[in-house]
Amino acid sequence: MTVPDQRGDSTEGLVSGGAVSNLTLRVISAAVLAPAALACTYAGGWLFLAVCAIAAGVILWEWTAMIARGGDLRILVPGLTALAAGAVLVGFDRPGTAVGVMAVGAASAGLATGAWRISRPAVSPRWAIGGVAYAGVALLGPALLRRDPEWGLTALLFLFATVWITDIFAYLCGRAIGGPLLWPRISPKKTWSGALGGLVAGVAAGVGVAYASGVGRLGIVGVMGLLLSILAQAGDLAESAVKRRFGAKDASHLIPGHGGLMDRLDGFLVAAIVALLIGVVRAGTAAPARGLLVWW
Repeated sequence: MTVPDQRGDSTEGLVSGGAVSNLTLRVISAAVLAPAALACTYAGGWLFLAVCAIAAGVILWEWTAMIARGGDLRILVPGLTALAAGAVLVGFDRPGTAVGVMAVGAASAGLATGAWRISRPAVSPRWAIGGVAYAGVALLGPALLRRDPEWGLTALLFLFATVWITDIFAYLCGRAIGGPLLWPRISPKKTWSGALGGLVAGVAAGVGVAYASGVGRLGIVGVMGLLLSILAQAGDLAESAVKRRFGAKDASHLIPGHGGLMDRLDGFLVAAIVALLIGVVRAGTAAPARGLLVWW
């Protein structure tokens, strides 16, 4: 679920060999991972659920390593247990129970870090709770949308198109146009031109997927795309703020040229959980993708 984005690159030139090499790594990684993500999404079922659970586990590990400088079993044990149980529950059509299990896992991590302050530096319970909750979002957002038997695949393709194209055009417009920085204290390379260019392109891509899939009321779908594109960029900035708080450049080095999985999925996860909430409010937990896309 990764594509090249504008992180750290919107005002950098590709003059040095190192920069060229980094861009090449980004393109190669995206060329491998994006088709794999699409194939798993198309397959759906337990395969897609397993991929979501593994991705969520990796994100929890990256988060824990970042806030605890190497990891903390007080967070990982309850968090990974909750993720595994939550994935199984989603697979057996118990989404409400899965949400409850994730809440218990987050609370357990918070209680453990508050009761036993054994790591150096000490880990705040709120960061422990936040890490498990964030990993839970990584699992539940895409997994619950995809389980909608009629519109689940379309909803994920709509999200991919909106978020991926937002990222790509934010990078391209930021490099080509430049101009004032979006939030220099948090992310010193992102520009307003990149953000607006990504927004326009992301909405157009999402509406294009919806049109090709036979979705009606494209004006409302476009508003959904606008909201999700904005949220995806906000998620990117929020993760940058967390990394800056803990002095980390990347969440990890798992993906060549890209950093960690959390770096690549931050915007998508925020967009996915908000899309899920919109869908659940409109159509319930049985058909959240329909609630997101079908407005007649």
